[in-house]
Amino acid sequence: MSDSPSLFCALTQRSLTLRNRIAVSPMCMYSAQDGFANDWHLVHLGSRAVGGAGVVMVEATGVTPEARITPACLGLWSDAHVPMLARIASFMSEHGAAPAIQLAHAGRKASHAAPPNASRPLAPDEAGGWQSVGPTAQPFQEGAPQPVALDDTGIHNVIAAFRAAAVRARDAGFQIAEVHAAHGYLLHQFYSPLINTRTDAWGGSFENRIRLTLEVTRAVREVWPTQLPVWVRISATDWAEGGWDLAQSIELARQLRALGVDLIDCSSGGGVAHQRIAVAPGYQVPFAAAVRRDAGIATGAVGLITEAAQADAIIRGGEADVVLLAREELRDPYWPLHAAKTLGVDVAWPTQYLRAKR
Repeated sequence: MSDSPSLFCALTQRSLTLRNRIAVSPMCMYSAQDGFANDWHLVHLGSRAVGGAGVVMVEATGVTPEARITPACLGLWSDAHVPMLARIASFMSEHGAAPAIQLAHAGRKASHAAPPNASRPLAPDEAGGWQSVGPTAQPFQEGAPQPVALDDTGIHNVIAAFRAAAVRARDAGFQIAEVHAAHGYLLHQFYSPLINTRTDAWGGSFENRIRLTLEVTRAVREVWPTQLPVWVRISATDWAEGGWDLAQSIELARQLRALGVDLIDCSSGGGVAHQRIAVAPGYQVPFAAAVRRDAGIATGAVGLITEAAQADAIIRGGEADVVLLAREELRDPYWPLHAAKTLGVDVAWPTQYLRAKR
């Protein structure tokens, strides 16, 4: 165990070396207009880079206008979105964090009002709303606007949109592209048997249900630089009887590995309203451990990881290669620096802050 990597060991994937195993999860800020990043995103993401994380990931970024969760979410469907994102990526890289971006399509969970309006679904004819899409016309929950079932042309347009967004992310200087296939958004909607009841080539069997996730990932990997990693975030279980489960996640991870994916970011849930999640500190870590062991691919662990010793134990125990923190990084942008002190590890602080190092 003493020879095992620790939280503050570097991790190399392809030509990219991360300074530690701490990643800031993509977290929606609901602060964009027409998909454009702004100074809020620069300060929010930049401060996490200054705070010592190895990876800082930009929030779920819509590959089309209709792919956004809310009108206030980021987008990358236009070349005009690139310059500000490039500025953000450059700043993060300058301060030692690998700049990452999560490419996403919300599917039937799109067209919601941004907080603080309780993320209320917006009807297509309502101000700020638009027509959502999905594998079928079944809404996420009773009373929500009905999505339009994607036809074959629509599905191929989605794949093309992910490809084009990946090109823009590459041109903006991001070093990791993550495909968002979790939390009940479009790709998860296609692979979950509780949601996808299609009977064509995009539904029914396991192979058909995972087809869209594989095709999107293949498209992203084809345009992403060979020397840089691609990650995929999945929901490892639906937390509902008859739904997507860990065994299917392991097989999906094997197939993603064969496409050149470098890490599976193991989250869970979000697909169906009747899910029952057993929440506890580190409750999703076993998913990362199982996928890592049985699919032979690097994994990221998420879910109520808040303490330095807890995060370090996950890495030392071989349960995951990276830990991703969300709310704890909102509470403390300098969590990595504080964690290093707690664990007795000497890490470099920003020169501007050296007077505060104890």
